[in-house]
Amino acid sequence: MDQFTINLLFVGASFALYIGIAIWARAGSTSEFYAAGRGIHPVTNGMATAADWMSAASFISMAGLIAFTGYDNSTFLMGWTGGYVLLALLLAPYLRKFGKYTVSEFIGDRFYSQTARIVAVICLIVASVTYVIGQMTGVGVAFGRFLEVSNTSGLLIGACVVFAYAVFGGMKGVTYTQVAQYCVLITAYTIPAIFISLQLTGTPVPALGLFSDTASGEPLLTKLDAIVTELGFNEYTAHHSNTLNMVLFTLSLMIGTAGLPHVIMRFFTVPKVSDARWSAGWTLVFIALLYLTAPAVGAMARLNITDMMWPNGGIEGGAVSVEDIDNDPRYDWMQTWQKTGLLDWEDKNGDGKIQYYNDKNADMQVLAEEKGWVGNELTKFNRDILVLANPEIANLPGWVIGLVAAGGLAAALSTAAGLLLAISSAVSHDLVKGAINPQISEKGELLAARIAMAVAIVVATYLGMNPPGFAAQTVALAFGLAAASIFPALMMGIFSTRINNTGAVAGMLAGLTVTLVYIFLHKGWLFIPGTNSFTDADPLLGPIKSTSFGAIGAMINFGVAYVVAGMTKETPPEIVELVESVRIPRGAGAAQNK
Repeated sequence: MDQFTINLLFVGASFALYIGIAIWARAGSTSEFYAAGRGIHPVTNGMATAADWMSAASFISMAGLIAFTGYDNSTFLMGWTGGYVLLALLLAPYLRKFGKYTVSEFIGDRFYSQTARIVAVICLIVASVTYVIGQMTGVGVAFGRFLEVSNTSGLLIGACVVFAYAVFGGMKGVTYTQVAQYCVLITAYTIPAIFISLQLTGTPVPALGLFSDTASGEPLLTKLDAIVTELGFNEYTAHHSNTLNMVLFTLSLMIGTAGLPHVIMRFFTVPKVSDARWSAGWTLVFIALLYLTAPAVGAMARLNITDMMWPNGGIEGGAVSVEDIDNDPRYDWMQTWQKTGLLDWEDKNGDGKIQYYNDKNADMQVLAEEKGWVGNELTKFNRDILVLANPEIANLPGWVIGLVAAGGLAAALSTAAGLLLAISSAVSHDLVKGAINPQISEKGELLAARIAMAVAIVVATYLGMNPPGFAAQTVALAFGLAAASIFPALMMGIFSTRINNTGAVAGMLAGLTVTLVYIFLHKGWLFIPGTNSFTDADPLLGPIKSTSFGAIGAMINFGVAYVVAGMTKETPPEIVELVESVRIPRGAGAAQNK
C-alpha cells in the first residue's frame, strides 16, 4: 500500500470519527451550544481543553522553532504552561462561580456597561481571528503534504470539516470531538518521538533521551552543540537572545494564556466551581505529556537533519551530493516536501553537493571562500514542516507517517473549532442578544450563532492563506493581543472593586490599540505583506519584538484603567457586593475571639 493511501485512511478515519461524534452530541439548546449544558466531567473537560489549547502551534510549529533556535525558544514552553497556573489559580474558579456563558458577558455585567461588553467582544474577535490564522496555516501545511494538494485546497477542505462538526455540534459537540482529537494528537506526537529516541539513544522516553548518550557514547546535547557550532550556528543549549525581550515574551504568553476566551469558555462547562480548578489541573497533566516531549523532538530532529546534510562526519567528510538526494530512498522526504514549496535547495557553486551552513557567520564566510562555497544551499526549510516530516527523516514505517498526518490535522482543527465557537458566541450572545435584539428567541439566537460561525470560518480561511509568520509566531501575536486587552479586565474585574466601567473600557481600548498598532508596524497593516515599517529583526522599541509587546500592552491597560477610574465615579455598591460574593466563599466571616 502506498503512502498516499495510508495517509487517506488515517485522516479519513479520524474525520469520520469527529463528524460522527458531532452528530451524536448535536446541540439542541443555547445552553448546550455555549456551555455543553454545564455537564462535562473535569477529566473530560481537561482533555478537551488540552486539545483546544494545544493547537497547530504546539503540535506542528513549536518543536520546529525550538529545533532551529534551541534554548532561546524554550520561552514557548515556559510561557504557555505557566499561563495555565495563572488561569487555574486566579481566574477559572471565579469566572465559573459568576455563572455566565461568555467572557464578554462577565465583563459587561461586572462593569455594568453595555459598552464594556461590546469592547470585550471586539477584543475577543481580534485575538481569536489572529489565533485562527495560525491554525489555518497548520491545516494548509498538513494537507499540502499528506493529501498532496495545494495549501489553498487544504485550507478549504479543513474549513469544510470544521464547519461540519462545530456549526452543528456547538460546545457540546466540540467538547467530545476534542477528547477524540486529543487522543489522536498525543498518540501521533509521542510514538514517532519514542522511535527516534530509541534510534539515537536507546532510551524509550524522549524526555530522558534528550539527556542521554548517543551510540558513540557522547551526550546527545553535547554532540548537537558541537555539530551546529561547527556549521556556524549558535550553540544550541546557550542563551543568545536579548534577556529583556525573552522575559517580556514569556510574560506575554503567560498572561495571554490566562486571557484566551476560547480556553476560559471551557470552565463554564463544568457542573461546579471546584470542578473548574480540577479541570485546569487535569489540563496541565494532559498538556505536560506533549510539552515534556517537544524539546526532545526538536533537538533530535535537528541532529538527524544535520547528519543527513553532512552524512560523512561533518564538514571534513563532505556534504550530501545532489545525486544522493535524487536517488537515495533516505532522501525521498526532501523530494516530497519540495513539491509543497516549503522546502528547497540549490547547488549554487555547481560542485554537485548541497552545503548547509550559516552563511551569515563571519568565520564561516572565510571558510566558505577557502572551499569555494557561495552560500547556504539548503535555501528553504519552513519550520512548520519539521514535526510532520520527522517520521520520514527518521525513516519510520508508513503507518507512523499516516498517524502524524491525522495528529497534525487534529491539533489544528480542534483549536480552530474552539476559537470559532468563541467568536460565534461573542457575536450571537453578546452582540446580537446583548446589544441589538435582547428579545430574540432561543432558536433565533442559535441560528445567529451558527451563521456567525460560518462567516468566521470564511474569514479565517481567507486570512490563513497569507499568514504573518510561522504558525507558532502568529499564535504568539494572538496571545499578546489577549494579554493586552482581556486579561487585565478579568483580573481587575475579579480582584479590584475600585475599577469602574469607564476605567475598564479605557484600559481595554488603550491596551488593544497600542498592541495592535505595534504588531501592524512590524507585520504589516491588517497583515498585508510589504506594508510594515519595522521588522522583528530591527524593532521599533530597542529589543522588543512584536510578539513580546503584549506584556507592555497589559501594563498600559492596567495603568490607564486605574488612572481613569480614579478620576471618575466610584463603583456602585451593588457591584462591589457582586464582586465580593464571587471572590469570597459563601458563609465566610471575620474571625471571632472566644
